[in-house]
Amino acid sequence: MYRRSLKRIFDFFISLIAIVILSPILAVVYILVKINLGSPVIFKQERPGKDEQIFTLYKFRSMNDKRDDNGNLLPDNVRLTKFGKLLRSTSLDELPELINILKGDMSLVGPRPLAKEYLPYYTEQERMRHSERPGLTGLAQINGRNNLNWEERFANDIQYIKNITFENDIKIIFKTIKKVFFRENISVRGTGKIGDFHKQRQIQIKMKEEKINV
Repeated sequence: MYRRSLKRIFDFFISLIAIVILSPILAVVYILVKINLGSPVIFKQERPGKDEQIFTLYKFRSMNDKRDDNGNLLPDNVRLTKFGKLLRSTSLDELPELINILKGDMSLVGPRPLAKEYLPYYTEQERMRHSERPGLTGLAQINGRNNLNWEERFANDIQYIKNITFENDIKIIFKTIKKVFFRENISVRGTGKIGDFHKQRQIQIKMKEEKINV
């Protein structure tokens, strides 16, 4: 019952209440992003959601638009400013995703929505993470966040998918609040040692092919 219908009702009302309560913080962050990084304030990117349907994810912008002499954007770790790192480490950049939850694109708890470029590289088991709505937080986020490697993240996602309950969601939400408040397991996205999943999987596939051909 909770997975089929009550979870969506819970998501809708909690995200609505959160938007109202956090509106002063949203307004302040909006102004600070505008001052420090300019427009657009809201970063939009297509991500795969439930059943791999593509939706537009909303975040506060955390990088500038610096380019090289040929007009190409510089790498993410170069464009990520000190202010942007602060937004990411405090998870304030994630707050606009409450709109995604209100719309039904996302859930409060679930596997994090990743880049659509990753879609061709998941195993059948890993694709289970797309059988439910992606989440603002999830089991992987309270068990190591960006310090986990990809296999560990996906293992946490699948474990969550197999055991979705109201009790588990409440536990994950409160553990997330605790970790954000005390800034536990902080590893700012875009600055860690773990690279893009699809590039890592491409290397693994190539190594397997070379091993077979030997």
